[in-house]
Amino acid sequence: MSRVLIRGGHCVRPDGVSKQNVLIEDGVFLDFDPPQSAASDQVIDAEGAHVFPGLIDDQVHFREPGLTHKEDLKTGSMAAAKGGVTAFMEMPNTSPNTTTSLALSAKLARAKRSCVVDYGFFAGATGQNTAWLRDEQRACGIKIFIGSSTGDLLVDEQEALEEIFAETTLPIAAHCEDETLVQANAAALGGGRIITDHSKIRNAEAAAKSAARTIDLARRHKHRFHLLHVSSAAECEVLRTRPEWVTAEACPHHMFFDTTDYKTLGSRVQMNPALKSPADRAAVWEALHDGTISVLATDHAPHTLDEKAHPYPESPSGLPSVEWLLPLMVNAALAGKCTFEQIAAWGAENPAKVWDVKGKGALQVGLDADFSLVDTEASVIVQDGAQVTKCNWSPWHGSTLQGVVRSTFVRGTRVYEEGNFAHSGTGRPIQFERETS
Repeated sequence: MSRVLIRGGHCVRPDGVSKQNVLIEDGVFLDFDPPQSAASDQVIDAEGAHVFPGLIDDQVHFREPGLTHKEDLKTGSMAAAKGGVTAFMEMPNTSPNTTTSLALSAKLARAKRSCVVDYGFFAGATGQNTAWLRDEQRACGIKIFIGSSTGDLLVDEQEALEEIFAETTLPIAAHCEDETLVQANAAALGGGRIITDHSKIRNAEAAAKSAARTIDLARRHKHRFHLLHVSSAAECEVLRTRPEWVTAEACPHHMFFDTTDYKTLGSRVQMNPALKSPADRAAVWEALHDGTISVLATDHAPHTLDEKAHPYPESPSGLPSVEWLLPLMVNAALAGKCTFEQIAAWGAENPAKVWDVKGKGALQVGLDADFSLVDTEASVIVQDGAQVTKCNWSPWHGSTLQGVVRSTFVRGTRVYEEGNFAHSGTGRPIQFERETS
């Protein structure tokens, strides 16, 4: 038995912030404000720090296997730890794609060797692998690309989508952009010639039309569905009439950037779905505040700067962000855009509920002791060349963020502290609490 006492921190929960001592036993929260007589093997001074629950990022692309010059499971999980993320769910568009039992097994084996935080992996839909998707229970969910993006996993045929929603039971997450409209927009612009064309090709109409189509599938089949990376006011309006089993998320790039940023950042802020207008960015924040969107995720999707420097449209879509998730949000809270309590809900409690994550998501007795100690008075300047992510750049280069993650713990083990990391293999597979038929 091992006991650790976290002394004097301000614990952040969705219903408030309170100064408490935290007692951890064998990697699980044992007590909050334990009696003075409570024994401990180690005491960690958290006086003045905020204790945030470990964030659960349900959308990352860590590029392993096959694309590890951009990122890998070790560097991606280290970046996650620095960003206050204690568990991640990784997308299937690697090389090979995670579309078979063998490919999923291989990823789980790689993660066991490499990850410093806990991990899960999506099963990718192809339109021809529904039998496997129906039987697979190790995946955190099913990912469908209903709109082409990075990779070759487009599933746009109605018959195939009907089959997946009708015959599978795992929660479904989807990238929603109407492929026909995207292709028509591209053709009208000659394929696109300048970076600002990207938002005209992948416009709000394409996102909302596909979102409405997919929510209709979820409604008719009564299948749990999670809309990834909401980017527009039009999608938010579609979501307001959703059934209760449909959820949605927002990502930092759609919360902090808009089409006016192309002028200074160019392809660094090229992503799918594309940036939208300042009004759309404000609508995403509004949807978070009114509960239309309930989850915060990064869609961390790194490419090298050399790749991003290719002229549009050869420049790839995607950017790194997991390393700065909690500092970005703390900085936003201190600027009045949200509260610490909302960060705990959007980043930890709600994703745990959406994905049926077992034993995680809150500072609560009996749950895994996943948390970060954050100095909300300290500031950091984000700098290219000083990143943990393997691509080693950030779209927030040059920005000063108030709120520094001093240390991160997973199941009571310190996996990050002031630039130092735990050994590879500290992470474990995320466990899920799901009904089985």
